[in-house]
Amino acid sequence: MSHRVTRRTFLKSAAAAGAALTILPPGLAGTYRANYKVNLGIIGVGGQGGGNRNELKGMGNDPLGANNIVALCDVDRARLAKSAGEHPGAKTYVDFRKMLTTERAIDAVVVSTPDHTHFPASMLAMKLGMGVDTEKPMAHSVWEARQMGLAAAKYQVATQMDNENHANPGLRGLVEWVRAGVIGKVREVHIFTNRPIWPQGIKKRPAKEPVPKNLEWDLWLGPAPYREYHKHLHPFAWRGWWDFGTGALGDMGCHFWDSAFWALTLGHPETVEAVEEGNSEETGPNSSIVTYQFPARGAHLPPVTVKWWDGGKLPPRPAQLEKDRKFPRNGSMFVGEKGKILVDGAASPHIIPEAKMKETKLPDPFIPRSPGHKKEWLEAVRGGKAAGSNFTDFGGPLTEVVLLGNVAVRAGKKLQWDGRNLKATNCPEADKYIRRPYRKGWDFSLEA
Repeated sequence: MSHRVTRRTFLKSAAAAGAALTILPPGLAGTYRANYKVNLGIIGVGGQGGGNRNELKGMGNDPLGANNIVALCDVDRARLAKSAGEHPGAKTYVDFRKMLTTERAIDAVVVSTPDHTHFPASMLAMKLGMGVDTEKPMAHSVWEARQMGLAAAKYQVATQMDNENHANPGLRGLVEWVRAGVIGKVREVHIFTNRPIWPQGIKKRPAKEPVPKNLEWDLWLGPAPYREYHKHLHPFAWRGWWDFGTGALGDMGCHFWDSAFWALTLGHPETVEAVEEGNSEETGPNSSIVTYQFPARGAHLPPVTVKWWDGGKLPPRPAQLEKDRKFPRNGSMFVGEKGKILVDGAASPHIIPEAKMKETKLPDPFIPRSPGHKKEWLEAVRGGKAAGSNFTDFGGPLTEVVLLGNVAVRAGKKLQWDGRNLKATNCPEADKYIRRPYRKGWDFSLEA
């Protein structure tokens, strides 16, 4: 039996069996899994991709994080060359389509590209039977997030959105506080960020500029509509341009929405409405406030309003916060019948005021703690249980809700949302923001 079939069949069968590992003789499966290093391909090696590479390289011999980085891909040849020097022996590519179809010994890939290429890279890898870890937001559109969740289930591969705070014990503690009723029933949540910290509110594209010699521009564009290069895109400011990025909401939403989505079992909202300043067909707004209305979930979870604030907009300062304490610029606030929880960032919760925090009996932990976000995923690739932020059960549904806010921003209308069918029932003009066409050669949807 070939090397590829042995590894790939083992991993897929083990994952599909929920880590039962019955496909190998008794006594052999545990040894195989414990000693197994996952062969990784890295798509997008600079910026966040560089951070991911360094993290994975550092855990290469860890029993839970054991891996071999065997292939690297980036459309920026300068970044690719630098990363190749840090991973001797890894093959290099500028086109992930060629890498994935050539390097068939790859077991799983890490996708750290700009948002608009998350979908094609992840979908092709899953179709080829590879596990996938994709940076947040895992997709560029609501429809793509749904497709990726369906694909992960269809192809039985180990997936994870890389919103690393999902594994943070502080975030899990926050979920426990809310679910245990420490502040009573929650009917209001505010989520906020100081982003964007890149240019937005731009109505006209800058003039065409020469493409840097190190950059494969057509490959950088990938599935997006063709446009001329200008320096306000690569390698960072693409986040504000709708063709490539998902704005402040997409950049930080999958971090700061995580605890509310998990703790309150939010599911699909009924309506979404945005108030924004500076949005255009080219870029996201300078600021926005997006209001989501969620229905009751079962008998014990009442309807809840979730408000997203960005661009310097913040919810009213709570009276319970001491005058000498700063209100965070990034975080969330849960408003319950019996009190408030203020969260600095994604995973530092405090009941306010501090006196109430000290007198409140907090629940004993009841959500299992994580060995580490990427370790969860690597264990899933080797046949262990699914990662907590896998595409089908959590990462995909969370991304759908987050990116739906951008649909409301762009449509300029309160949306009545049919989550099952991904339709704004009162706004057919929103369809083009829910799903967009792809350039030839870049459509890896389930029906393609």
